[in-house]
Amino acid sequence: MSDTRKQVLSKVPEVTLVFWILKIAATTLGETGGDTVTMTLNWGYLTGTAIFLPLLAVLVLCQIGAKRFHPFLYWATIVASTTAGTTLADFADRSLGIGYTGGSSVLLALVLISLGLWYWSEGSISVETVNTPKIEAFYWATITFSQTLGTALGDWMADSTGLGYEGGALVFLAALAVLAGLYFWSNVSRVLLFWAAFILTRPLGATVGDLLDKPLNQGGLALSRPLASVVIGGLIIIGLLVLPQRAGTHPVRA
Repeated sequence: MSDTRKQVLSKVPEVTLVFWILKIAATTLGETGGDTVTMTLNWGYLTGTAIFLPLLAVLVLCQIGAKRFHPFLYWATIVASTTAGTTLADFADRSLGIGYTGGSSVLLALVLISLGLWYWSEGSISVETVNTPKIEAFYWATITFSQTLGTALGDWMADSTGLGYEGGALVFLAALAVLAGLYFWSNVSRVLLFWAAFILTRPLGATVGDLLDKPLNQGGLALSRPLASVVIGGLIIIGLLVLPQRAGTHPVRA
């Protein structure tokens, strides 16, 4: 099958700098959007999860049913996964009392199990292979678990370690910088680096989102959650309209 044919069939975007910018913006929106429903509207974590999980399921089904890559559909699904991840992680960590450390550990195990089952079934976990309903199911399950993990991990870094939101964001930025260095100056598996970066951009977005909307006495800037969500959502839409988004092949050096 030619590269052109692969690009036509691919239903996920090419991994470029634009992809990572939109990913971080989407994860930040997921944090502020989830907090808007659960905290600002005071509907609670369970109600928030009951709202966003069905929405995510509908969008995933639309994504799987689509015949080709649609940028707005794809990123709407990403935003839904990160928003559902926010409310679900907060419900588990706070309402159920699992705690940030316990929640992060359980979710990390779920991510690894999802990737392991994917690899066992298909022989690869490269996003280049995301072009059949079965593989898309693995892809979106892994993404949802990783987005939920990112919320718990971001909260753990900011609260449990005492670093605060700014310190937590700097830690995740440094970790992503290390991954970028490995990408450009090493032979480490590009598939491994992709998933590591995908997971770490979520807690980065979570800590940035918390920095924007949490009260001043909790180390945040106390910005309006709804307003922050609208602004970030608008920037994502502008990015999709202005910046190139196309389906493409991805590095597969495993």
